[in-house]
Amino acid sequence: MNIDVICLRPEADFTRVGVNPPASLKIAYCKPDDADLPALLQEARAVVMPAVGPKLPAALFKGTSLKVVQITGAGVDRLDEGALKKLGIPVANVPGGSNTALAEYTTACASVLLRRFAWSDAEIKKGNYVAFRNQMMAANLAGIDGATVGVVGMGVIGMAVAQAFHRIGGKIVYFDPALRDKTAADAMNAKAMALDDLLQVSDVVTLHVPLIPQTQNLIGAKQLALMKPEAVLINAARGGVVDETALAQALTDNRIAGAAVDVYSIEPATADNPLLQLKGEVASRLLLTPHVAGVTRQSAAFLFKVSWENVQNVLNGGTIAHRVY
Repeated sequence: MNIDVICLRPEADFTRVGVNPPASLKIAYCKPDDADLPALLQEARAVVMPAVGPKLPAALFKGTSLKVVQITGAGVDRLDEGALKKLGIPVANVPGGSNTALAEYTTACASVLLRRFAWSDAEIKKGNYVAFRNQMMAANLAGIDGATVGVVGMGVIGMAVAQAFHRIGGKIVYFDPALRDKTAADAMNAKAMALDDLLQVSDVVTLHVPLIPQTQNLIGAKQLALMKPEAVLINAARGGVVDETALAQALTDNRIAGAAVDVYSIEPATADNPLLQLKGEVASRLLLTPHVAGVTRQSAAFLFKVSWENVQNVLNGGTIAHRVY
């Protein structure tokens, strides 16, 4: 059996958004835990896999002749970079494919949290319209226009998010020791800051950094204590970037006004996750989604199309586009 590509996501993922994998390629669709996956990988020339999911053991790739591992997204933390480099297996991703979807998500979450729409929804459904409207008016809640938005990580995604907030009227500050596009940042009058300073001045803090040793628990109890009591935190980056126990405690103690979390230290989120233990009014200030911030029909179609085009080009002897390492 000659196989060109092992694909670790179902064919239906592609066809339901109107993307047909190349008919010229022989593709085997597998799950990461399929018993025959190691043997099939020995025959394949490429792997196509989602960015989200459990880490793949480096042993899977030993002895293979893979020309590329193509991620259908941006994150590459499912792979053992050191091991694949030693094996000489190139890895490519699709940077920026979820920019618009993530910008939509973060601005929407900021509005929901700052203006307490989840709280409003619950109270109106209880029949508390008049009393609650008076309560909301008295709370004098602010929106995004004129708010200081702190963007942690101004890469391709972070920049798109910053630009979305800027268009609504947000004042952008950012933390990124290796800014790629100063011209774009300057066009928004964005101000670079140390992380601690950013946390102290921001009304919205939104995270857009990869999960690497330097960003593990980047936001913990100490950092949350620096934030304004009326500020909100949005994590659509990676779960390990935020200490979930510290975040749950900060919400419980009213240390911050709210949070939106799309990513978790363990995915799927387990029942003992501290964020899932919150109840009542505290829980109403926490918006949880299942790692879908960057997922829309449009973004998926773009990511899949670019991924398959790259794989086909590489297998035809072309250069790898968007090579990570």
